[in-house]
Amino acid sequence: MSFVLASGSVIRAQMLRNAGLDIDVQSARVDESAIRDALLAEGANPRDIADALAESKARKVAGRRPDAYVLGCDQVLSLQGACLNKPETEQDARDQLTRLRGQTHQLLSAAVLYHGGEPVWRHVGVARLTMRPFSDSFLDSYVKRNWPGISESVGAYKLEEEGVRLFAQIQGDYFTILGLPLLELLNYLSLRGVIEG
Repeated sequence: MSFVLASGSVIRAQMLRNAGLDIDVQSARVDESAIRDALLAEGANPRDIADALAESKARKVAGRRPDAYVLGCDQVLSLQGACLNKPETEQDARDQLTRLRGQTHQLLSAAVLYHGGEPVWRHVGVARLTMRPFSDSFLDSYVKRNWPGISESVGAYKLEEEGVRLFAQIQGDYFTILGLPLLELLNYLSLRGVIEG
């Protein structure tokens, strides 16, 4: 079995390898901003945006690897219906965290699996996270200590690192929060006999 992750995400690759999958990694070069902006202009909801971005990545790589199972993934952060992007500057990170402070937001982690050049499975996992009302001084020191690493994450935090200190409550699957609905994917692969189960 050939299994390809159509993403440059180190954490997603690590999760798949830790679960015992032998994977190749091939980043899909798609214009995520253009896709996201077009969908937002059409009034698409965050779930559909995450799914469309994941599918665009899987489809792009599957065109080169029709023999393989190709997994595309994407994650969208939704705050009261608005989608936040990865912060480009430290000030962007401060602004995002200020918006999220004391609020509950959703992380929607989409995964689309292609085989034979066609989509064969898809899932969007949802987690709800509530940030605690941390102080401005903690916010400033947190961003300073964790930049530029948090620029790789929507919402300007990584739950697997110091970002966990920002939260008062979390509802949802840990893997979904990290960007991949891993349990659902493994269950599908096991049921289809793609992996031993």
